[in-house]
Amino acid sequence: MFSFSEIVGHEQIKEHMQAAIRDKKPFHAYLFQGEEGVGKEALARTFAAGLQCQSESTDKPCKECVSCRQMESGNQPDVIWVTREKASLGVDEIREQLCNTMDIKPFSSPYKIYLVPEAEKMTEAAQNALLKTIEEPPEYGIVILMTSNISALLPTIQSRCLTMEFRPLSTAVVESYVKEHCQVPDYQARASAAFAQGNLGKAMRYAKSEDFIERKDHIISLLRHVEQMDLSEMLAVIKDLGTRKDEVRDYIDLMVLWYRDVLLFKATKDINQLLFQDEASYISREASHRSYEKIEEILQAFEKAKVRLRANVNFDITMELMLLALK
Repeated sequence: MFSFSEIVGHEQIKEHMQAAIRDKKPFHAYLFQGEEGVGKEALARTFAAGLQCQSESTDKPCKECVSCRQMESGNQPDVIWVTREKASLGVDEIREQLCNTMDIKPFSSPYKIYLVPEAEKMTEAAQNALLKTIEEPPEYGIVILMTSNISALLPTIQSRCLTMEFRPLSTAVVESYVKEHCQVPDYQARASAAFAQGNLGKAMRYAKSEDFIERKDHIISLLRHVEQMDLSEMLAVIKDLGTRKDEVRDYIDLMVLWYRDVLLFKATKDINQLLFQDEASYISREASHRSYEKIEEILQAFEKAKVRLRANVNFDITMELMLLALK
């Protein structure tokens, strides 16, 4: 568990949370929106800990009181993480874990706080059940929904929540944090920060990966030689790198950044604006024989592939459909 001062960035959001803790006036329903790895869960946990903290100090959470120690060990009885067994979060799970227990008063804390990670996985029926609960919650009830896809949530849910937008951090801030906490060479911290595009969680994952630079080079090699490779060869490259979902999403993110450079160069002809400056000759060649429409189609194919991976669509089919767009 972090204190607010230990969490990098998101200053306005932290200020709001600290004021809500200090004034004892939290909102009854929050919606934390931002891509995976940007810090939503860390701040949700810290906010919940601060609201329940028993210290007389103004600096909460204190990390020392009974409630904070319970939060640290995952045993705070009035902070409930809503979990799911399957790919989606169904109405029965929402009712059992949240709706049906909200009316039971907190055991030992001022609030009863429900944390719902990946809220976009809720079915429509589950969202409608939740809606009834957050429309008229008890005074002590707080629900924090976390999502990387706010459009998957019903407009009625969104309208009843206070939305916190978690934006990417600056590359310099991410690089500094990685250097301090990962003990990696400067060039690796710099590369991890640049390719993470302001996502601290992603940058930490890149920095801790022993073969990130090598894997990145494999992906770039694939993109350089798309015209010379057939579909089965391209699929083999991806599968050789691994089929774990989080890793594959990282590879796709790298492809997205490469093709954004292609799009940028096609529009500006300015090498200095490219993320992959050492790939300028290949990016220039790709920009010259791809139309704007085709580049947009490729970028959309990458996003569709990430959606299919989250939905547990067959891996080979997902990758083949994505790679076909490159041909």
